[in-house]
Amino acid sequence: MAAVICLMGPISIAIPVSPVPISLGSMAVYLAVTVLGMKLGTLSCLIYLLLGLVGLPVFAGGSAGAAKLFGPTGGYLIGYLFLALIAGAFVGRFAENKWKNIAFAALGMILGTIVLYALGTAWLAYSAGMDFQAALWAGVIPFIPGDLVKMVIAVLLGSAVRGRLLRAGVLKGKN
Repeated sequence: MAAVICLMGPISIAIPVSPVPISLGSMAVYLAVTVLGMKLGTLSCLIYLLLGLVGLPVFAGGSAGAAKLFGPTGGYLIGYLFLALIAGAFVGRFAENKWKNIAFAALGMILGTIVLYALGTAWLAYSAGMDFQAALWAGVIPFIPGDLVKMVIAVLLGSAVRGRLLRAGVLKGKN
């Protein structure tokens, strides 16, 4: 799943109202935790961040390095770890009922995304010299609809993949 994040993370679209691009990185993190659970999903995210830190072009737009990780959008990248921890903690809690499991995973993604938004916005405001409201409008508001769509796709696709991996014995219960 670290490879999936590395492949999806660079896929991005710059938007004129924000220094933060629309990226498939968050969807890849949603997928990783839905498929693997909290521990392995978070480890996948950490590997992704470390690969980008050492120079592999895995961040939005094929960027990499410490300057990107600690630049204005770096708070969102670091926020991926918290997203993975929080969303992953919710995955697989109601295994006896598929729809409860999906709803719980979605709730975890929403809560994790709120934390990601808070960290990213605070860092964007600090590093770009913006007030919090301006950073919120630049780094959160334009992204909410797309992130909700990414969550739906990740929960549905990730739950199907996770279920198959569990049945095949590749994954064991709660990860």
